[in-house]
Amino acid sequence: MKLTVVTFALLAFISFSTFAKQTRLDNVAVIVDQGVVLESQIKELVSTVKRNAITNNQTLPSDRVLRTQAIERLIVDSLQSQMADRMGIQISDPQLDQTIDNIAREDGTTVEQLRQSLASEGVSFEVYREQVRKELISGEVRRANVRRRIYITPQEISNLVKLIDEQGGQQAEYHLGHILIGFPPEPTDADVSKAKDTAEKVLELLNNGSEFAKIATASSSGSKALEGGDLGWMNINSMPTLFAEAVQGTSKADLIGPIRSGAGFHVLKIIDIRGIEKVEVAELKSRHILIKPSVILSDEKAEKMLIEFRKQLLAGEADFAELAKEHSADPGSALRGGDLGWADPNVYVPAFRDTLQKLEVGEISQPVRSTHGWHLMQLMDKRVQDATEKRKEDKAYQLLFQRKFAEETEAWLKEMRDSAYVELLDKKDNS
Repeated sequence: MKLTVVTFALLAFISFSTFAKQTRLDNVAVIVDQGVVLESQIKELVSTVKRNAITNNQTLPSDRVLRTQAIERLIVDSLQSQMADRMGIQISDPQLDQTIDNIAREDGTTVEQLRQSLASEGVSFEVYREQVRKELISGEVRRANVRRRIYITPQEISNLVKLIDEQGGQQAEYHLGHILIGFPPEPTDADVSKAKDTAEKVLELLNNGSEFAKIATASSSGSKALEGGDLGWMNINSMPTLFAEAVQGTSKADLIGPIRSGAGFHVLKIIDIRGIEKVEVAELKSRHILIKPSVILSDEKAEKMLIEFRKQLLAGEADFAELAKEHSADPGSALRGGDLGWADPNVYVPAFRDTLQKLEVGEISQPVRSTHGWHLMQLMDKRVQDATEKRKEDKAYQLLFQRKFAEETEAWLKEMRDSAYVELLDKKDNS
């Protein structure tokens, strides 16, 4: 579960005492259902985008356009936050600490070095920490709401496996830029025509040498507008179907579009292309017992519980499978005695993966804390596996899931935004 923290999305988290002393520029700028967006949040996000633009040597549109995009981002953030509250989704301090530790380790650094790096950029570690918590919560909200919208048929998996076989080990990945000229809710023919004209003008500007990131930030309705429309690297089999068909046969720096979808007209740029070589994968067979801390069971007691289980197992006084069936909080593996089957260790969260890879076959780990809770794990076997049919099917499923998750996330966010009550209070700045 890799977390990508978008630095420029760091918001100001305001205490009650600060709120009580708010100035004219720190007032309620937008009412969003049962929540609000503060003027200080808008100013902070715009300022952070500007700082990053300077660092990345990126030109930006006018302050007015930036403000509009920042407001839209904060409206969606507020709606997700309110939904998280209604769903009771929370991230505990131990989970947050573990995630930040994982982020630091994946960047080849320590938490203290991360803290120093943030300070050098003028970012408070506490602000960063709370933004990580916020992004974790938003991720859980998206997964909970989008996952149930996704259905993958056996035929889809079979078709993709055949395509992967045809492509062999050279599956292309594309680094895409994206601009969406969106439709309003229930668009008329006139709305569609206007959006198409705008998309064609955007394409004309780009063909005449305008900077893609600047145009995207100014004009795009897509979720990555404030990132200059940068969608990052995407496997051709995991990107939205509409894009996958459009990028076939293209070259680096090509512009594509306008492409119509239910959301609007899309303009794509092929920033770069790279191939993927087929490699052998070292798979591990393991089992685990997961104990999740709760209001009733403290973090410390959960750890001690697994320490006691480990003592019993090493002494031959207990059976791993029976303990997992009785106590494990992982519904997917508990009934199988904690058995996770064969898997590439990279599918697991970093804390679990790193510990598992250090174990010898048959060895039982010490209790390990991850974002999911406390684990006691045992490595059962190792093998080096080529792409078997099972693995190809699993890979096809994951690629299809990623593709549909991306598509459905955009649709879900748009539906949530369109159905929300939003009132801009600062008429002068937002008219």
